[in-house]
Amino acid sequence: MALTTWSYGLVGVAYSAFALRLHRLGYARSTHQWTQTTAFAAVACSALWGWSGLASSLTSAPPAALLGTWFDIARYAGWFAFLLILLRPRHPQDPLHTIGWMPPVALALVLFSLLARSLFTLPASPWGEYSRLALYGAMFLPVFALVLLEQVFRNVTEDSLWSIKPLCLGLAGAFLFDLYLFSQAVLFNRPDADALSIRGLVHTLVVPLLVLSMSRRSDWVSHIQLSPKAAFHSATLLMAGAYLLFISSVGYYVRYFGGEWGRALQLALVFVALIVLVVLALSGAIRAKLRVFLGKHFFHYRFDYREEWLKFTRALSTQNSPQEMGQQVVRGLADMLESPAGGLWMKARGEQAFTQSARWNLAQTLEKEDANSPMCQFITASGWVVNLEEYRSYSHRYGQLKLPHWLLEMAQAWLVVPLLVGSELIGFCVLASARTRVDVNWEVNDLLKTAGQQAASYLAQMQATEALLESRKFDSFNRMSAFVVHDLKNIVTQLSLMMKNAKRLGDNPEFQRDMVMTVENSLERMRQLMLQLHEGAVPPGPAMGVNLVGIIHRIASVAQGRGRTLDLRLHEPVVTRGHEERLERILGHIVQNALDATDPAGQVWVKLERSHGHARIVVGDSGHGMSQHFIQNRLFKPFQTTKPAGMGIGAYESYQYVQELGGQMEVESELGHGTTVSLLLPLFESAKELSPPVLEFA
Repeated sequence: MALTTWSYGLVGVAYSAFALRLHRLGYARSTHQWTQTTAFAAVACSALWGWSGLASSLTSAPPAALLGTWFDIARYAGWFAFLLILLRPRHPQDPLHTIGWMPPVALALVLFSLLARSLFTLPASPWGEYSRLALYGAMFLPVFALVLLEQVFRNVTEDSLWSIKPLCLGLAGAFLFDLYLFSQAVLFNRPDADALSIRGLVHTLVVPLLVLSMSRRSDWVSHIQLSPKAAFHSATLLMAGAYLLFISSVGYYVRYFGGEWGRALQLALVFVALIVLVVLALSGAIRAKLRVFLGKHFFHYRFDYREEWLKFTRALSTQNSPQEMGQQVVRGLADMLESPAGGLWMKARGEQAFTQSARWNLAQTLEKEDANSPMCQFITASGWVVNLEEYRSYSHRYGQLKLPHWLLEMAQAWLVVPLLVGSELIGFCVLASARTRVDVNWEVNDLLKTAGQQAASYLAQMQATEALLESRKFDSFNRMSAFVVHDLKNIVTQLSLMMKNAKRLGDNPEFQRDMVMTVENSLERMRQLMLQLHEGAVPPGPAMGVNLVGIIHRIASVAQGRGRTLDLRLHEPVVTRGHEERLERILGHIVQNALDATDPAGQVWVKLERSHGHARIVVGDSGHGMSQHFIQNRLFKPFQTTKPAGMGIGAYESYQYVQELGGQMEVESELGHGTTVSLLLPLFESAKELSPPVLEFA
């Protein structure tokens, strides 16, 4: 008794002080801020409930107990009103049907509890059989209060969450304790005396959280708007609570009338009931029916468009391959209407018919639909979503539309959603019948058409990206092939020159030795080209030290065999980093260009030296030169040349390879006065110089 007395006394003191603070803040005098008025009323009724409980525990007077019961219900009514006002529509013109069912339910629960508990509390009441109704009424109040509180917390704006969080935690603690107290009383037909004695203390402990929440800001909460997703969770919570209350009542009667088997039967019933609840919660059909029911009866618009669009966009943005993208498109469209399966038909490259390219829980089919078929022409021209159920019953609504036999014979087929990019049909989705009955009205059609357009844009972008990647691969292959053809042209030119001289010098032993060396060299170069075609454009093996003097001497020997002389100015051995075969091909190309641009009486020279940590190679000639416009705009671009029989690949390849090595390539030229090409290549300092100094000679 002493603990109960102190408990109610603390409630009276704490809530009275809280009410005085709210009065000083102007909560009691506010005529337009109904949130403040109802909050003050709930706090004041809580204080009166505490003082009435204290009087009842001290005097055991029935009127004090009756007043305590009334004020207990009144404070719940105050919190109901407070939470419902927070959930009211943001604007006066907004519809009320989203929360229209809540105020009548709150009023009915308050009146029911007031009547049942008043009759039960009256002394010598002839209505003793109504005691269980009083316990049920006491249990329903915290259940409904938790539902309202969950709605407020789920729908509060981000800027008000910081202020309202302590209030939600405090009220949730008080309501959960009351739910535990009265649900146990329903099971055992009497409340737990120990829990009942500390009820006032528990409600006192939440006062600091309420004070903190209402003191953080004067406008501490913004209007809240109920969303379909939140309504679905709240309805699920409410139904689960009602189901558990029903099972607890049945369990009580099973235990009461079950004799010695009563407790065992009660435990078995509770276990089976929980299993059934889990099965129902995991059932897609049950969830679908609940969503459709809430959308039809509690919302002006069936869909939460923000949630649907965010979910659909996330699904499309997480996939990379066309196959995965197609399946996500099907799943995204199907989830909007609770459809359990679907398929995507798109055109393969080079075909004029749509084939099944992706599917989700749908049987695979090899059926094709021609792009010029009546169905494709109809959905392209109209953009309509074709409802097969409606088509089978009222085909005249679709005019002269003729659906293909394979689609009509598909038992699961329900909706055909066109995927349009502008006026072009890139595919269509076939959705299976929904898990529950869904009315395909204008809202469903508009949602599917808009989602189909977004999905079509993603699919078209994916196809364009694939085509671009494939084009780049072909471009890389063609570029590599052009390099190979260019090198083959040089080999053919060298062999042709050798065969031309063979008719005249075939009996010369020295020429025969040169001819064998030339054939061996050509064969090795062709092997390298084959290896390059097999492994790609990158030369095989790592870069290593290359002796530039040896390369220049070999190039000079080849030129000497063709009847041309190079003026070599090699002051010292120089070693650079690179691939010897490719460097020789590039330098040979530059020298050959200089020889082709210079008359036999002209001069072509090659100079090699060290320059500021680089190897500097200068190839110059006194030929006809090039214009500045050609150097700046065409020289280092592929397939640009001044030669009648040239391919325009050599200069481009040379420039690219020098850049890969970290070097530089500069060209100076003037029409009629020759050309100078300078190459700067990184030195290979750690390499051993392989040849002795060579004096300049002609």
